[in-house]
This record gives sequence, C-alpha cells and structure tokens, in this order.
Amino acid sequence: MLRVENLSKSYATGNGTLELFRDLNLSLAAGDLVAIVGESGAGKSTLLHILAALDTPTAGEVICDSVKLSSLSANAAADFRNKSIGYVWQFHYLLPEFTAVENVAMPLLARGVSRNKALAEAEKWLAEVELAGRAQHRSGELSGGEQQRVSLARALITQPRILLADEPTGDLDTRTADVVFALLQRLHAAHNLTSVLVTHNLGFARRCQRAFLLRGGQLTETTPSNL
Repeated sequence: MLRVENLSKSYATGNGTLELFRDLNLSLAAGDLVAIVGESGAGKSTLLHILAALDTPTAGEVICDSVKLSSLSANAAADFRNKSIGYVWQFHYLLPEFTAVENVAMPLLARGVSRNKALAEAEKWLAEVELAGRAQHRSGELSGGEQQRVSLARALITQPRILLADEPTGDLDTRTADVVFALLQRLHAAHNLTSVLVTHNLGFARRCQRAFLLRGGQLTETTPSNL
C-alpha cells in the first residue's frame, strides 16, 4: 500500500544544514495500524507531511500503490491528497463560520460534489463519529473532543485508503483522548484503512499493530509492547 525508499530530509540554515533524517525505509501493508514515536524535533511530523505529499523529501521516494509521489504535479498531488489521504492534525482547523456538517462536507465540495449530496454524506459521517446531534453547531460550540471527532469525519468523508494522524489526541485531556483514540481504532478497522499515527502517547502506540521509533535521523521498527 505505502512504501518509503531511502528517504532523507534536510534544511539549509544560517549555520549550515540541518538533517532531520536520512535513508529511511518503510513498507506498510493494507490494513496496518502503525505508530511513529520519537522526541520532539525528531522529524515525525515532517515525515507524515511527506507521506501525504504536503512536503517533498531531499532524497528518496514515497510510493503509494505503485505511484511515485515525486512524479506528481502540484495539481496531481492535490488530487492524490483529496482522493487517497485522510489527514488529521493535532489542532482541528475547523472553519469557525461553518457548522460541523458543513466542515465535514468541505472535501467533497472541493471535489465538485453538489451541496445537497455533500451535506447528506457529511451527516452520515457525523453519525459514524457519534455526533449526529451536533451537526448544526459551529466549532466554537463544540468541546475539544467533539472538534477532533468532526475533523476525523472530515478526513474520512472522501473514503481514503490511508489515514495519517499527527498527534490527534495531543490537545485533549486523558479521558477524551482515550475516547478519540478508541474511535480512530474502530474506524480504522471498519473501513479497512492503512493508518499511521504520530504520537507522544506510548500507551496509544502500544495499542497499534506496529510501532516505529524515529531517533537520531533513523527509523527503527520495534514491538509495540516494548515501548
């Protein structure tokens, strides 16, 4: 489903070159639920951005279903993200002037789906994340956990094959974070997703099928229970 080959990322700085990681290799099968852990600044979010075609590597390649992301034009990369990738950020990034159901419908509207059809599909996804009764509420009227569940519904409304989540519970209290992670697990299984979760929460990482540690510019697979 997703393959990373000899991936490197570095940035030019005033003091030279900052190398985040080098020669990373990773192969994910359909249905994998993967955690990536590591210290702040290790490059976890940057790696996730590259997997989503939101950023480009300095060297190496990301291949999704035999498609090399480096071969995609800007428009093709945007189309790839809209159709194949569901992305959940640590902050929900809901548009405050729109209701929950309108926020969830945005990716379909961007694709050119009619408003009525997009909103009907968004209603279904709000029910999937147990927020059917909050469809007409704006983001400011929702709790932090509800906002993140809306963002999860928005990420999945296009029925992507891959879900990428960057610290999706990082801004939530312990109880709410557990509810959101359990929901993510359920949706992963129900929709046969291939999911990659960046997290500082080792308890959540241990509940994934596979785990990788990004440290010192290298990515190493480890048994989740050993984290």
